Amino acid sequence: MSRWKKIRHRFELVGVRFLIFLPSVFPLKLSVRFSSLLGILAFDVFRVRRRVSLENITRAFGDSMTDRDRIKTARRSYINFAKSMVEFASLQRPDRERLLRLVSIRGRGHIDEALAMGRGVVVVTGHFGSWEFLGAAAIAHGLPADFLVGEQSNTLVDDLMNGLRRKAGIGIISRGAGARGIFSSLKKGRMVAIISDQDARKHGVFADFFGIPASTFPGAAQFAYRTGAPIVFCYIVRQTDESHETVFLPPIIVDTSADKDTEILRLTVAHVRALEDAVRKHPDHYFWAHRRWKTKPPEDRS
Repeated sequence: MSRWKKIRHRFELVGVRFLIFLPSVFPLKLSVRFSSLLGILAFDVFRVRRRVSLENITRAFGDSMTDRDRIKTARRSYINFAKSMVEFASLQRPDRERLLRLVSIRGRGHIDEALAMGRGVVVVTGHFGSWEFLGAAAIAHGLPADFLVGEQSNTLVDDLMNGLRRKAGIGIISRGAGARGIFSSLKKGRMVAIISDQDARKHGVFADFFGIPASTFPGAAQFAYRTGAPIVFCYIVRQTDESHETVFLPPIIVDTSADKDTEILRLTVAHVRALEDAVRKHPDHYFWAHRRWKTKPPEDRS
């Protein structure tokens, strides 16, 4: 590792520790509202991926949004992200009763129905709302959940984040453990939560997101197909008082007798469409800063 990268990783760790400091000293609601300033600084002052975010919003919504609306949506997206990171940091001192007060569940019957099938459940969500808080709240509400987590290039930050998840009672399946950990969890009748909305490059299947083909990781659909586990899409919505509502949609049932490639594409298209519907309702909740449409379909490459 280069000297510069080591220094950058140290600075990133300091930033994460600052986020942890806020809710450990101040009431959570005050810390969350203060963090709005961090989002505004990132968007308006430091302009971190501002151009990418605005371009993505334009591609998704076209002329249905004015320039002013696009900027407003992007700024609120950054604010929501900053608030979400502070909420995640608050898991340093997990409080089950507080989580139950702050996060309600709509559609609990859908996830209970899926769990009752006895094959486990593949839960899919996106970088939407306070997604880390969603995981902790699911545990607080008594849902048997494990989470597939990516590995950060900054191992210092990665270890700290996984430590926060474990303190909240979240079962962690690292991408290094891969399929074995997921199959084991599903076999036990548990939920395996997967965030599946980043560009998958050459490893993905193409599903339209806002009418534009997007390379999408097929893992959620593949695990569902191989095990017969239903897929349930969920997302979390911030309320005006900084509480949240988690929404579980009806299970997407797998047809294991269907052609494998055809079924995997159908399942992937279904959960991508569910995410798009959620983003259309709450565009300021989505994390627009990643390059979702970076990889082009083979026929579009020149």
